[in-house]
Amino acid sequence: MARFAFKAVNRDGETVEGVREAPTPDAVVADLQGQGLMPIRVAPDGLGLMSWLGRRSGGAKQPGHKDVAMFSRELATLLSAGLPLDKALGVLVNLAGAEKPLGLLAARVLEKVKGGAQFSQALEAQEGVFSRFYLNLIRAGELGGALDVTLERLSEHLERSKDLRDTVATALIYPLLLLIVSVASLMVLLVFVVPQFQEMFASAERELPLATRIVIAVAEGLRDYGWLAALLLIAGGLWLRWRLKDEERRLRFDRRVLHWPIVGMLWQMLETADLARTLATLLGNGVPLLHALSVARETLGNRAMSEAVGVAVQQIRQGGIMTGALMESALFPEMAVQMIRLGEESGRLGEMLDRVAATYDREARVTIQRALALLEPALIVGLGIMIAGIIISILMAILSVNDLAF
Repeated sequence: MARFAFKAVNRDGETVEGVREAPTPDAVVADLQGQGLMPIRVAPDGLGLMSWLGRRSGGAKQPGHKDVAMFSRELATLLSAGLPLDKALGVLVNLAGAEKPLGLLAARVLEKVKGGAQFSQALEAQEGVFSRFYLNLIRAGELGGALDVTLERLSEHLERSKDLRDTVATALIYPLLLLIVSVASLMVLLVFVVPQFQEMFASAERELPLATRIVIAVAEGLRDYGWLAALLLIAGGLWLRWRLKDEERRLRFDRRVLHWPIVGMLWQMLETADLARTLATLLGNGVPLLHALSVARETLGNRAMSEAVGVAVQQIRQGGIMTGALMESALFPEMAVQMIRLGEESGRLGEMLDRVAATYDREARVTIQRALALLEPALIVGLGIMIAGIIISILMAILSVNDLAF
């Protein structure tokens, strides 16, 4: 039997929390519901070092993506149970704790709501926390009288987006560590190991093989000018960042990146999935297509694709169709555009956008897995070849100094 910490709300809207033993979290949920309680959170009871560190590391910080998703999920649960908005926000403050980011966020929103502001206005007052997409969806939910359903859709959207980003980030951890270890190993060999042999070769007063001279020259360059190379690398990164602040240059750069092998295709898939998911969520909540496109455009990180969506907005205003501009731009996958066009023609645009998002989420994951399946052995083999080359060059020099022939 495992121990699970739970937080729940009773019929009076009061918070109840504690720890129970059960085989699974679902068993805890069922037990609480049987007692007339509404479960809000059920998680393994943390009694170890990480839990202690979590309690010790208090202090307020800006709510992040995870906090916003949890805020949406838990508020949707409370509203669907019939609690009024102010009562539900008060429960959230008690559940999260007044000093935690989620609790502080709920407390600030509750203060605005009690002051007479609409929920969307209270959220908008939390500068830098809620996106324009989030706020527009909340406004649509308020107008339609389905705020709980809207929050549920928002939490699902945020969780799917986070899941995709986490998949990409997790997949890149091992290759990045491998690359760091590879570079560090080469630096140790060239900066510390090779100079030890260099002194021996200098005392022999013999001409060294070409491969050995190249390795020694690289080692001397790193030892004497490595700091300069690091400074140039940092300066180059800062210069590129400064250049890309110009909208025209950023637009041209983003357009070129989309034609790069693997990287361009992957970015195209991720942006297409994000656009389709955002549009589907907005349309499903009653936001008009023209306004939904304008909002979804701002969620795109690629300037060239965002500009193409802006052209689509103009075409719709002139009586055209969205997919015409997307097709003309040649920046979106052709299959995605055809699926969206089919949705426009059949009146099932929201459904087709959901399918496009699911399709390109899956394609992006497969592409990442395949790319990493090639990258990891390539890094290992490349590192092995470079280390072997350094060792062989040293052996060649040793044999040459000792007048041994191959």
